[in-house]
Amino acid sequence: MVIDSHCHIYPDKIAEKASGATGKFYDVPIRFDGRISTLLENSKGIDISIVQSVATTPAQVKSINSFISAAVEEHKGRLIGLGTLHPDCEDMAGEVENILKLKLKGVKLHPDIQRFQLDDPKCLKIYEECEKAQLPLLIHTGDKRYDYSNPNRLIPIIENFKNLTIIGAHFGGWSIWEEATNRLFGYKNFYVDCSSSSFWLTPEVFKKLIYTYGPDRVLFGTDYPMWHPEEELEYFNSLHLPKEDSEKILWQNATRLFNL
Repeated sequence: MVIDSHCHIYPDKIAEKASGATGKFYDVPIRFDGRISTLLENSKGIDISIVQSVATTPAQVKSINSFISAAVEEHKGRLIGLGTLHPDCEDMAGEVENILKLKLKGVKLHPDIQRFQLDDPKCLKIYEECEKAQLPLLIHTGDKRYDYSNPNRLIPIIENFKNLTIIGAHFGGWSIWEEATNRLFGYKNFYVDCSSSSFWLTPEVFKKLIYTYGPDRVLFGTDYPMWHPEEELEYFNSLHLPKEDSEKILWQNATRLFNL
């Protein structure tokens, strides 16, 4: 079993534009167009893809969550969905209730693109409602260019919402991988995925980060459409981790955290 815990998808009519905007944001050539069909065509060896998107305005929340839910319904057994929220939603409890109604398995936030600091007081209602609903949060974390999701913003959330499962994408700190790992490892309610990291890290550092957090706290993820899912899986397998550790990262941890 292989679960890709970090994939972005978009409606076909806007997929290429949305993917291109992400590539510009990170100044990285985007590999694919963000369509669901393209994801499925380039995910051989991956059994389940956890799909998500983020709302840059509160008005987008309902439509994005409905789109993700419909995609999951159309590809039952192959896709699992995460919802999105925005700190300026007027009815946060209602939006979370809708996420549960749509049978989405968690919530994805991207503070750097959504333009809010993780510890901004207006975000507290997101964490309160997700904690109450037992919805895990997958959060984009880290960016040396900004100060929205770096460890100084993330740690207060981890420490104050101890019953909230938080998964920090990109080893907890994109572009500040080792600094973030050294500050974030050891929290009982904090996990990471390894997406969007192999391009910049040597295999030695990649493995070091895995074993600093511990294999029971790392999830496999590819960050499609930025990267090629099959190539990311090939890279992970080339690390030749012990089978027990690989299985935790490739599917067991995601199964447990997202209650699959």
